[in-house]
Amino acid sequence: MSVILTIEETAQWLKERDNFLILTHRRPDGDTLGSGGALAQGLREEGKTAYVLCNPEATQRYIHCIEPYIAPDDFVPEYVISVDTATTDLFPPNAAEYIDRISLCIDHHPSNTLYAEYTCLNATRASCGEVVFDVLMSLSACISTETATRLYIALSTDTGCFSFSNTTANTLYVASSLVDAGAPNQEINKVLFRTKTRSRIMIEGMLLSGIDFSFDNKVAIASITMDMLAKSGAGEDDLDDIAALPCSIEGVSIGVIIRELTKNKCKLSVRSNAPYNARKVCEHFGGGGHDLAAGCIINKSISEIKELLKEPLQNSMEQK
Repeated sequence: MSVILTIEETAQWLKERDNFLILTHRRPDGDTLGSGGALAQGLREEGKTAYVLCNPEATQRYIHCIEPYIAPDDFVPEYVISVDTATTDLFPPNAAEYIDRISLCIDHHPSNTLYAEYTCLNATRASCGEVVFDVLMSLSACISTETATRLYIALSTDTGCFSFSNTTANTLYVASSLVDAGAPNQEINKVLFRTKTRSRIMIEGMLLSGIDFSFDNKVAIASITMDMLAKSGAGEDDLDDIAALPCSIEGVSIGVIIRELTKNKCKLSVRSNAPYNARKVCEHFGGGGHDLAAGCIINKSISEIKELLKEPLQNSMEQK
């Protein structure tokens, strides 16, 4: 059983140790890479040796968050830390050798399985970046511009530029502190939230044109096939935060995107508006996440998944 640490205890734990390797999750977003890079930078500023394990799925959109800290092939860590990763099956393949020796997990997911020896978990935070901010402030009482920039990316991407319902007063306080520390918020907001590629526009058009509504139009289900990706030329960067699109439609309470990975393997992304619960839908298939944003992998075709979704969606609509 994992030992649960407070923020202050986590800072002390880090202060007493050295030679860290930080792990991020598969299909990495701005929160896991921003948190990982910020933690590495913060630890280095304390005189520690800290690296981030290269994530082979990191895209150009966020790779810069960890590039300066990527571990050399011959680095042997004394302590392994994971960030923003609720379960061990979410790690990329190159992290397999470290899964059984994770010393500390820093996370904000309520579905965290407590797989690490020590866990710093705060499920009230909108992003893991907020938890890392608390830890680094407890560790050194200051945030550098380099660290602030990465943490701002973590916060802003997990909150939809502070527009999602998970945004709290604390989120805005931390964001303000990061801007004060030098995070270029206007530049980040423009690049991440107000600029779209042609491929992104094309995939959005295809997605919306094929959307299915059910439960009196309160549920919207959209699919992204491999053929759609090929026709639009869309890559991983173009799909960033696309899961939020169906739930942005007026009257929709639960939005679902089924992305085809192979013929019989899909990624399910569910978003919901309170009081409806996205996490319970995904837990039905062995996945998890937050109450309003969750996901999982299902080894079925798109048509099969649509049929399988009927029961958990019905339950979610009834248990609001």
